[in-house]
Amino acid sequence: MSTLWPGTFVDEDRLGRPSRRAATAALEAHLSVLKGDPLKAALANALKDAEGLGGQERRFTALAVREMSRHQRLLDLAARTLGHPPSKIGLLEDQTLVRYVLWRRLFCGASWARISPEVKLPGPVRPRTIKDDLLAQVAESPLPEPPVPASGAERLATRYSFPNWLVNRLAELHPEPMLEAMLAALDEEPSLHFRVRPSGTRAEVLARLAEEGVAAEPVAVALDAVRIAEASHRVFETRVMKEGRLQVQDVGSQLIVEACRPLEGTLSGQTVADVCAGAGGKTLALADEVGKAGRVVAGDRSRRRLAQARERARELSLRHVSFPHPLPLEQADVVLVDAPCSGTGSLAREPDQKWKITAKSVGEFHDTQLGLLEELAGQVKPGALLVYATCSLLPEENDTVVRDFLAKVPGFTVEPLAPLFGPERAAVLCDGPFLRALPSRVPGGGFFAARLRKG
Repeated sequence: MSTLWPGTFVDEDRLGRPSRRAATAALEAHLSVLKGDPLKAALANALKDAEGLGGQERRFTALAVREMSRHQRLLDLAARTLGHPPSKIGLLEDQTLVRYVLWRRLFCGASWARISPEVKLPGPVRPRTIKDDLLAQVAESPLPEPPVPASGAERLATRYSFPNWLVNRLAELHPEPMLEAMLAALDEEPSLHFRVRPSGTRAEVLARLAEEGVAAEPVAVALDAVRIAEASHRVFETRVMKEGRLQVQDVGSQLIVEACRPLEGTLSGQTVADVCAGAGGKTLALADEVGKAGRVVAGDRSRRRLAQARERARELSLRHVSFPHPLPLEQADVVLVDAPCSGTGSLAREPDQKWKITAKSVGEFHDTQLGLLEELAGQVKPGALLVYATCSLLPEENDTVVRDFLAKVPGFTVEPLAPLFGPERAAVLCDGPFLRALPSRVPGGGFFAARLRKG
């Protein structure tokens, strides 16, 4: 690694259209993130409050907000290298301006002539104590290489903007080339992935998308996954989308649903319980798997997210999906527990979480996950399959939870997942008996799953 500073810039097709109004919305959203709001909510509120933004401007705003969190550590290092550390810039508003200018310079290749209309006085955020000439210096002054280690975990944590504790923990698990590939993948703006409905019709759907002028390609590691290979969102206006043949879903989430299938045969006609259903992405996929002769029951502790799941099931007229409380787990052939976790595998989509996760919180998640499995174990009927899944990269939330569960709760055994995926895919996806989808190998993030059969 010759330099810390990025050598390539954001693709113009994905950048959208920079403007003063778009920059204002991005800065306001980033301020909200720094004050503790989740990035998704901060962005939604900023776009709602912004007036007159076109589609390309909205795309720029969304990207800029994610990028400022995604590269926060490196951007702040650049500010310190130029003599303007955040500690010397008292106001958060001023810190966001400096961070924004450095992002436009380092990651977009923009000059001060291009950046200045977006940020120069008056505005775009208030209060403000720094003048335009300081921002011009930030945009134009030579940027030397800072004094950081030439290699190792600390340099990778700096280059890819991750907390040291997390990179050090991952460095214990993976050699440096693999670690760098994982961090680089988590630093990328995620592509748009879909699940094809019904299963097994991917070639047909890709052909129809091509006829409508949408560039898309199959994802090799997941049977029904497609990636949209362009920045526009024309796919949402296609006939195939309006017919309900595509569902937005991460590749890892699709693999977790696959992990619920029998080793032989299909889920058709079976009853599946989705315990931590969230907004219902996996619930819908499971409904397609069991078919109208089967049944999916779903629940979640968040009423708001469960309401979204209900609405999505209603829109697709999935009458064999229901949301009873409590869930009748004793009737289920498969129980999916997509457990609350640190989300270290989904940091590409939620980069603000980098700075909120701690080693302590990971330990707390482990206790919550283990307690949830113990609570459910007694309700699962003999012979049923309990699928435990997370979007975490850390064994404390994955292998260790499974090991501790098996030690505390008799009667369960681990079923290897490799036979389900087949030799070619298993070589990429499986680690021992588990699904372990790593960001460098699987597009869209990192996921884990284990199959636990009750005797």
